[in-house]
Amino acid sequence: MMSDGLTSRDGLSSGAAAPDGRSPDGRVPDVLTVAGLSWTVGGSAILSEVDLAVSEGEFVAVIGPNGAGKTSLFNLISGLNRATAGRIALDGTDITTEPPHKRARRGIGRTFQSSSVFPTMTVAEHVALAQQVAAKRRGVVSDPLERVRLTEKSSALAADLSHGDKRKLELAMLLASGAERLLLLDEPMAGVASGEVPELVDVIRTLHRDEGRTVLMVEHHMEVLLGLADRVAVMHHGALLAIDTPERIMADARVQEAYVGDAL
Repeated sequence: MMSDGLTSRDGLSSGAAAPDGRSPDGRVPDVLTVAGLSWTVGGSAILSEVDLAVSEGEFVAVIGPNGAGKTSLFNLISGLNRATAGRIALDGTDITTEPPHKRARRGIGRTFQSSSVFPTMTVAEHVALAQQVAAKRRGVVSDPLERVRLTEKSSALAADLSHGDKRKLELAMLLASGAERLLLLDEPMAGVASGEVPELVDVIRTLHRDEGRTVLMVEHHMEVLLGLADRVAVMHHGALLAIDTPERIMADARVQEAYVGDAL
């Protein structure tokens, strides 16, 4: 179950898309393709030759011990850091050297581990700001707050929201900004009270399953991913150790060894 290059969820290698948007073999095309992606800082390899393909409408979770390279992978995909080697493609277009704002225009949206809302602005003002930034983009949804179940709190200040609601507001801003191609969610459950986790998980599930969003999400807890992710990619020491269904990942001895007793 080791990573075998650019493998999508059906186990077939990536190929050129047909005129109708599907590959010659009839499978769903890849939204994101990462090939041989590496990042070296000061002579130390942070990421090493990562290969990953995410299909249209797929949900792939990224797990791994602390320091495994999960957030570093997101930083390269979103453009915050420049890859030392390798290639990143969105819908078949090479974006490896593009800055973050150009990737955002192509439909990549990202949340971060730390909440990034403005405490003195209302919920509605956050969404309006995101819509202004994305005024000329396609894919902006008509009511982002309804999608994330925050309509009744539209006039509330962000400072008064629970942490779980702040996470939902960040999702609403991504939807309002036109992030229609790929959602990068970096530990959205981090710091969220246990009582709020089920609803946040359900919001993310709805965006994926009902709206067909393509999602790549970093998460530490496997119980969150069961019934949510189509596949789980395991990072370890900056490399992709394995990628498979959540159930098979949980049973993989190499994955268990990589966590050294940490709960999956």
